[in-house]
Amino acid sequence: MPVHRPGSIRPRPLAVLAAALLAALSFSLPLTTAHAATTPTRGSARMGMGVLAHDGRSGTPSTSDVTQTEGVDVSAYQGNVSWSTLWSSGVRWAYTKATEGTYYTNPYFAQQYNGSYNVGMIRGAYHFATPNTTSGATQANYFVDHGGGWSRDGKTLPGALDIEWNPYGAACYGKSASALAGWIADFLNTYKARTGRDAVIYTASSWWTQCTGNYGGFAANNPLWIARYASDPGTLPAGWPYYTMWQYTSSGPTVGDHDKFNGALDRVRALADG
Repeated sequence: MPVHRPGSIRPRPLAVLAAALLAALSFSLPLTTAHAATTPTRGSARMGMGVLAHDGRSGTPSTSDVTQTEGVDVSAYQGNVSWSTLWSSGVRWAYTKATEGTYYTNPYFAQQYNGSYNVGMIRGAYHFATPNTTSGATQANYFVDHGGGWSRDGKTLPGALDIEWNPYGAACYGKSASALAGWIADFLNTYKARTGRDAVIYTASSWWTQCTGNYGGFAANNPLWIARYASDPGTLPAGWPYYTMWQYTSSGPTVGDHDKFNGALDRVRALADG
C-alpha cells in the first residue's frame, strides 16, 4: 500500500475532475435552460395543450337534461383522421387547426377540414394565437387567407380564436391584461371585417382571469368555447351567461379533443348560418 508524506495531495484523475465540474455546472444552470429543453416546437401548439398542465382533470361530464351535440377538434397532431369512424360514433361537428401566428399552416388541414365536411359534419377552422409575435389584425388576416374564412353554405362554422397558455414561454405572452384584451379585439374586429362573422373565442376560465383580468367585453358578440376537463364547465369568464361549446376531454374516442355543443344539431346549423 503506497505511503504518502504528510501534507501531500494525491493527484486526481482528469475524468474525476471533469465529472465534478459538470455536476457543479448542472446546479448553476439558469432555469431558462431547463425550460428550453421541454419547450415544444413552434407551430405544434393545439387547443387545450395547456389545460391538463394548468387546470388538470377531475371527473367525467355529467348527464344533462339539455340536449348537447358531440363534436371534435383536431390539428396536425392527429394526422389523417378517420372521419367516417367519428361520424359513426356520433360526432356531428368539427374544428380543424388552420394556422398559428403568421408562421405556420397545418399540413393536414385539407384532409381534416374537407374530410369532416364530406362525411356530413358541420365544420370550422381555428387559429392558435401568439400575441407576442405579430398584431391581432395581422394574424386574423393570415388566418382568413389560409383556411379560416367563412361561407354561407349551412355547413361552415365561424372561425375560432384559440387564446390560452403560451406553450413557448410566459403564460400571458409578456403582455398586460389590457394589452391582451386589445390584441384580442384587434383580431376579432379584423376577422369580422373580412368575413362578416363574429369569431368564436376558445379559452379556459383560469387563463382568461389571469391574463385578461377576466375581461367581459366580448361576451355580447362572440360565442364562448370553454375548456375544462371535469364533470361540468365550471365558472365561466366574465360576461358570458352560458357557453356555446365545451371542450370536456383531451382523450376522447378515436382521435382528437372532444367537445359538446350546448344545444341540438339545429343550433349547430344556426351558428353555421349566422
